[in-house]
Amino acid sequence: MRHFGHIAPEVRKRLFYREPCTFTAESPAWLLSAALGATLYSPATRERLADDILKQAGRGVVSMVLCLEDSIDDADVGPGEENLVRQLTALAGLPGADLPLLFIRVRVPEQIPDLVRRLGPAVRLLSGFVLPKFTEERGMPFLEALATAEAEGGRRLFAMPVLESPELLYRESRVPTLEGISRAVDKYRDRVLALRLGVTDFCSSYGLRRGPDMTAYDVQVVASVIADVVNMLGRADGTGFTVTGPVWEYFRVQERMFKPLLRQSPFLEVQAAELREKLIEHAMDGLLREISLDQANGLLGKTCIHPSHVLPVHALSVVSHEEFSDAQDILRPERGGGGVLRSAYTNKMNEVKPHRAWAERTLLRAEVFGVANEDIGFVELLAAGLGD
Repeated sequence: MRHFGHIAPEVRKRLFYREPCTFTAESPAWLLSAALGATLYSPATRERLADDILKQAGRGVVSMVLCLEDSIDDADVGPGEENLVRQLTALAGLPGADLPLLFIRVRVPEQIPDLVRRLGPAVRLLSGFVLPKFTEERGMPFLEALATAEAEGGRRLFAMPVLESPELLYRESRVPTLEGISRAVDKYRDRVLALRLGVTDFCSSYGLRRGPDMTAYDVQVVASVIADVVNMLGRADGTGFTVTGPVWEYFRVQERMFKPLLRQSPFLEVQAAELREKLIEHAMDGLLREISLDQANGLLGKTCIHPSHVLPVHALSVVSHEEFSDAQDILRPERGGGGVLRSAYTNKMNEVKPHRAWAERTLLRAEVFGVANEDIGFVELLAAGLGD
C-alpha cells in the first residue's frame, strides 16, 4: 500500500516531486507509525464490514480501527465480536485483496487473546489492537494480553493505547498518570505503534463540546493535556512515541459536496485561492485548521470517524518542496558541525543544530506521504484524490 496509491500513476507524477513510498503490514514499526495517516474508525457491528474495508482501501485509506468499544451499545459486544470474526474470515478468503492496516478496539484485556484464537488463520490480516482509557494500572493487563496473544497466534501485533482517562485530564493527577503511562509503554516499546488522544472523553469530563468552527486547541483545558502528552511522551530524543491527532466530530462536508467544486480544479481555469475559499465556506475551515495545529504541536496522523476527513488529513501531510529543500540542506553531512545557512527559498534562516530533529521528522514524513512539486498545494492534492 501507499498514500495516494489509489490515483493514477500519471497524476501522481504530476503532483509529486518524490512520490510516497510503498509499505506493507510487515514493514518496520518506525515506518508504520508515521504512515498511519487518517485512521478511520468503523463500528465492528456493520453488516457489510468486509465490503466497507475494501471500499475505503480503494479510496486511499491505509489504516482502520474496527471498534468494539464506545461506538457500539453494550448489548452488541457479543454480536459485534461474531460479526468481526466472520467478516475478517471472509476477507482472508480473498487472495490478493488490497487491505489497509487493520486494528481492533477492544473493551477488556481478555478480548485480545480470545479474538486472536477465534480468528485463526485470518489473524494474518490484523496489525494490532487499540487499548481504551489507558493508564499504567488499566493498561498493563492489555499489554500483557497482547504479548500472550502474539505468542499464541504467531503474528506480530501492535498496540495503540488511547489516552483519554480523567486522571490524565485533571491537573492534580496528570503528571503521575503520565509518568505511569510512560513506564508502561516503555516496557513494551517494541509493540507500541502510536499513542492516540481521546479528546471527546476529555471534553465530556467538563460537559464541553467544541463547535465546527473551533479546534481542540481552542478548548484550553484540552489543549493543556495535548501539550503535556507531547512534552512527556512525544520527545524527539529517541524516547518519544508517535502521538496522533484527535478526532474531528463534524462531517457535513461529504464527497458529493466536494466534487462539483473540485471539478473546477486549478488544473483548469479556477485559481487555487478561489477554490480554497469555496471549500472553507462549506465548513472545512475547522478541520483544516486543526490538522495544521496538530502538525505544529508535534502530532502525526489523526483519528477519523468519517471518510470525508481522510483526504484532507493526507493532503496536508504531504511535505512541500520548500520544507523538503530545507530539511535536506540541514541534514547534509558537511553541516554536522552546526552553523546557520540561508534557505534555498531565500525566505528564512536554517539553524543546523536546533532544526535537526525537525528535519529528520520532515524527511520521514516525506518518505511516507511524498514531496509535492513546487507548484502543487493542498487543493490540487485534494482534487486529485477525490477524482471524478
